Amino acid sequence: MSAHRKAGAVVIGSGNIGTDLMFKVERLSKRLSMAAMVGIDPDSDGLARARRRGVATTADGVDGLEGLPQFHDAAVIFDATSAGAHERHAAFARRHGKLMIDLTPAALGPYAVPTVNLDEMHFADNVNMVTCGGQATIPVVAAVARVAPVAYAEIVASIASRSAGPGTRANIDEFTETTSRAIESVGGAGVGKAIIILNPADPPIIMRDTVYCLVEDGADLDRNAVTRAVGDMAERVRGYVPGYRLKQAIQFDRLTGAYVPALGRAFTGTKVSVYLEVSGAGHYLPEYAGNLDIMTSAALRTAERILELREGAAL
Repeated sequence: MSAHRKAGAVVIGSGNIGTDLMFKVERLSKRLSMAAMVGIDPDSDGLARARRRGVATTADGVDGLEGLPQFHDAAVIFDATSAGAHERHAAFARRHGKLMIDLTPAALGPYAVPTVNLDEMHFADNVNMVTCGGQATIPVVAAVARVAPVAYAEIVASIASRSAGPGTRANIDEFTETTSRAIESVGGAGVGKAIIILNPADPPIIMRDTVYCLVEDGADLDRNAVTRAVGDMAERVRGYVPGYRLKQAIQFDRLTGAYVPALGRAFTGTKVSVYLEVSGAGHYLPEYAGNLDIMTSAALRTAERILELREGAAL
């Protein structure tokens, strides 16, 4: 890719996530430019905003991309729709040789968490961004797991009900299943569990996440090393999500013979508790919608890095 020519990006989905992603591509990306936005509602706010910004649009779903010249030169497709629709979108992207960045919980491709495993995504043609809760908490689990083995990790993601659109509400089961698997396969926990809470408070709350990691006796847990690792990881996440922060000091609690249902046995060791807060950047979504902001920010970082890796491999 020329240093002076950006690659084209297509966003499927003209809702909150897709529209925020469009704003981020235009305002923040040094490697991507908007080629087209796809929707199914011709009167959606996202498509209207795209048209006003000179971005090619279609309200005929992915089929409408065939008639857009801008699509054929694009390198990346972002899917910001639903898990149920993603399989068809993934097949469409593969047929046209486009890199697919999946922001749904469909998880047809490998999980990507930018600060943990992004450089392993070089050859993937369909990369899954896990979930908002996963993007916020898996870096913390991975940081703890690099210091000592994590037998069990549980995350609780609390988001404003107002920031959970129809797609999020329809995918609650996929959210918990996908996040739990990624806590294990990417975060490095022996067993993972994810819980999401839609908080109806008004005014809406900022996204808050709690991470519990259980480290068994005999693992030689260095509390100072854990504190440094988590702090360093949070700083790296802030590199692309400025509103990401630790709410308070990490807590270490001794447990003796505590029964853990997910493990099916008693546990003796240390519980590491990390409390996070994620506020949005306000590009399109309100500040309280950090759950959506971290997804679009991570997706943009992922697409840019994969293109960079591919370009380097081609030299």
